[in-house]
Formats: sequence, structure tokens, C-alpha cells
Amino acid sequence: MTSSYDNHALDLRNDPDFFALLAGSYQRIVGRRLVENGQGPDWLYSQAPFVVLAHNTLPDPRFIYANRTAQNCFEYSWDEFIMLPSRLSAEQPDRAERQRLLDAVTRDGFVGNGRGLRVAKSGRRFLVENFTVWQLIDEAGKRLGQAAIFSTWRDA
Repeated sequence: MTSSYDNHALDLRNDPDFFALLAGSYQRIVGRRLVENGQGPDWLYSQAPFVVLAHNTLPDPRFIYANRTAQNCFEYSWDEFIMLPSRLSAEQPDRAERQRLLDAVTRDGFVGNGRGLRVAKSGRRFLVENFTVWQLIDEAGKRLGQAAIFSTWRDA
């Protein structure tokens, strides 16, 4: 199954429909607000002090969204991020664990309090703690990808 977000040419940085999908699915599935009132797509992309990432539904999912905090954390520009298969956010030995987590998200809707080792563009390894990954599901129930949020990481 492909979605409209499988097109890498889309620029979702400040897209109000994609923001509604991110925030709405987070609220419905996780049961918490992603942002406070008055904080919209511009704030989430450019000012949020936490990482937000999303990937699409392709067989080898590719990132479709990475806010500026994510770009700084992973050391990729927007243009680099949205071309990157999301599996490359973890080193080879850590990819099986990452895939098990994503499978659990597919099965259960979300996983909270996650922990895992990730890798930046430079090869810097860092530990992410207390992350949440959730399904991007629109109000009609169509699965459009998965997203992650975290605010705590440290070099490993």
C-alpha cells in the first residue's frame, strides 16, 4: 500500500494537513497533545525543543519529516533527511531491534518509553531515551506512516 506521502518531492515542513495528521494521530493513539494551543506547523518545525521524525509506508520506509531539532541531532539537512531510508538512523547491528519496535507499533498503535542507539551522519552514536513511536493514521483509518518523538539523548 502506498500513500500520498511516498512522494519524496513533497515539502511537509510547514504543511498544515501533515501537521494535522501528526498532531491528530498522536492525540487519538497516544492520548496526549503533541503541541500546546497556538503552536502550529511552523513552531513544530522550527522551534520545538524536541525531535519529531516521520517515515512513509514504502517497503523500505523513507523519512518524510524531520524538524530542525531532529536535523541538528542527526546532522542531516532537510534535503538529506527526506531522501534517507529510516533504517539508516540505526547502525546495522541495531536495526533488528529497531524493526521489532516498528513492528510492535504497527501491531499496537504506539510504543512509549522506548530506548535505542542511533547514529548521526558523522557516525556519532547516541542513545535515545524515553521516545514514543506512533502510527500516522488519518481520521478515515488509513495508515500513512509512523512518527517518533523524543527530547532526551546523549552521546554513546
